[in-house]
Amino acid sequence: MHIKSAEFVMSNSDVAKCPKGQLPEYAFIGRSNVGKSSLINMLTSRKSLAKTSGRPGKTQLINHFLINENWHLVDLPGYGYARVSKSSKKVFQKFITEYFGLREQLVTAFVLVDVRHKPQPIDLEFMQWLGENGVPFSIVFTKADKLKPNAILRHVEEYKTVLLETWEEMPKYFITSSSNEAGKDDVLSYIDELNNNMNLDSF
Repeated sequence: MHIKSAEFVMSNSDVAKCPKGQLPEYAFIGRSNVGKSSLINMLTSRKSLAKTSGRPGKTQLINHFLINENWHLVDLPGYGYARVSKSSKKVFQKFITEYFGLREQLVTAFVLVDVRHKPQPIDLEFMQWLGENGVPFSIVFTKADKLKPNAILRHVEEYKTVLLETWEEMPKYFITSSSNEAGKDDVLSYIDELNNNMNLDSF
């Protein structure tokens, strides 16, 4: 897939105010310091489509971007960042869960995980919540440029080992780097495939 256009549509914290219509949506979410904004900018070939910040926890709203005029990329707030107040965390959690529970346009979520770290309980718990609530998702391992290939494989295998204790199979996953664009074509091709399948199903 070639990204010809990428436009900001809206930000809000009320799922009911999200864009109307039936355009398919792909939601990106992860811990607040996982490199989500950088990944979105890399995927869309736009340097500042999603706002990056040296201070994790910057994204605090549901952000919709219209891609190629036929699907929405959704940038969701990060979870699990200690410096966000408890009251804010509750609000974030509320509209994050409402988004996944109510947004019929959602095709799949991409859960971002820093490949440099061992499986983190908060990431595993969130994936478990998605599974229990029937929300399809893939894992996007970020910051692959920070590790050597063997270390990447070892860390991914650790995730597989942990997840397969409770899952029948490993969710689809991608290994990415915003710095060298690793995984860009794989993620976009997957979205393109899902979009095409939806179009076929509509006939």
